Amino acid sequence: MATDSFPRPIGTHRRFSGLLTATALGVYLLLIVGATTSITDAASACSTWPTCHAPTDPLNETQLAIVWGHRIAAVVVGLLVAATAAVAALGDATARVRRTLLASAALYVIQVGVGAATATLGADAVAPGLHLGLGVVIFAGVVLALAWDLELTTGQADDAIAAEPSMAAEPLEADGTEERELPSSPLARARLTAFAYFKMMKPRLMWLLCLVAAAGMALAAGPALDAYTIVATLGGGVLAIGASGTFNHVLERDIDRRMSRTADRPLATDLVPVRNALAFGGLLTVASLGVFLTINRLAAALGLAAILFYSVVYTLLLKPNTVQNTVIGGFAGALPALIGWAAVTNEIGVPALALAGVIFLWTPAHFYNLALAYKDDYARGGFPMMPVVRGETETRKHIVYYLAATLVSTVALAWLTDLGAIYAATVAIFGGVFLWAAVVLHFEQTERAAFRSFHASNAFLGAVLVAVLVDALVL
Repeated sequence: MATDSFPRPIGTHRRFSGLLTATALGVYLLLIVGATTSITDAASACSTWPTCHAPTDPLNETQLAIVWGHRIAAVVVGLLVAATAAVAALGDATARVRRTLLASAALYVIQVGVGAATATLGADAVAPGLHLGLGVVIFAGVVLALAWDLELTTGQADDAIAAEPSMAAEPLEADGTEERELPSSPLARARLTAFAYFKMMKPRLMWLLCLVAAAGMALAAGPALDAYTIVATLGGGVLAIGASGTFNHVLERDIDRRMSRTADRPLATDLVPVRNALAFGGLLTVASLGVFLTINRLAAALGLAAILFYSVVYTLLLKPNTVQNTVIGGFAGALPALIGWAAVTNEIGVPALALAGVIFLWTPAHFYNLALAYKDDYARGGFPMMPVVRGETETRKHIVYYLAATLVSTVALAWLTDLGAIYAATVAIFGGVFLWAAVVLHFEQTERAAFRSFHASNAFLGAVLVAVLVDALVL
């Protein structure tokens, strides 16, 4: 590991990584506050810069508070950006980290000027989105510097298992497990069988994907969302998830037998015959489409697309053949956002695409943690997951990349919708926790740290979706 020094009080590379993390969180918080200022039109309450005069209209007090919060945050974050760039310039940061941070600091000065012009001359005097766009570029620069620094500080030159594994084509090893003994009681046997069918539906995925669909409905309808649309959409979604999971169990049953985390699946243990599983998956598919058709055809078409994409495109084509399986496979998790919106509007709108983008970008940042924890297991299964093919160092770096992209996409979602303070506070707090867990993962490099980051990613998306529901349906 590198032991390069930096000016006091930073001193070590680990402390410099901590400073970079704090700076990235600060810039992200400023983006969220800035988006909130734009959404609420709070800037109209203050046409002076750098300070604001007291408003003549008492109703503008809240807007004035938002503007003041934005400007105070800008000062604090500006000091952080400047300090980080100075420490990098005076310390032993790599050339690309130093250049990126100095460029980010220079852009920050320009962004301050754009903000001043917007406040004093009006929004029409500045290109739409320029101020926010500069903030996104600055955030990207700081995160890139953080990822590169963490790679240098904690990474290894080559920690991949194989360059391009083709292990999926190797003959399966004999399964050493003993034949399952079924309960003698008919009732106990029925319970075991029923649970096996339930397990094939992958119920652990349902709560989060249903939240995604619910958030799509909430953004589309707001408080006018009716009960039937909620029940029918979520019901059809649960059936579609169950169908996708069942087909996945069928298609991966042989590989499941040689992976420790999946060896006890119903088809891997021959608890459920393949023919019965296929019939069950087909029944769930038909039932899902039937429920969706009671809403509209577009929702049904998207539901069918989700089943086909996960069962065929992801399971058969992507997962066993490309290291980008997780990235492209994120499309399956993003579809419920479009289904939820389409169930209300019978079309696909820009906010729905923005929400789907959040899920799509979040998926690699989320699942790469699991891939790290089960790296050897995926190698035995012949799956070219990122840690197997590119190594753990590259995987941890990509977690930071996709996490940063996810955070930017949450800002875009706020900018395109009427989401307010609860959403802003939620993404800032839980995004910070997720980033902290991802940074700690670089230093600890244990299965426990990978699962901590995995659970932080779950908590982040769950909290963000709940915040969308509250902001859209209640406030």
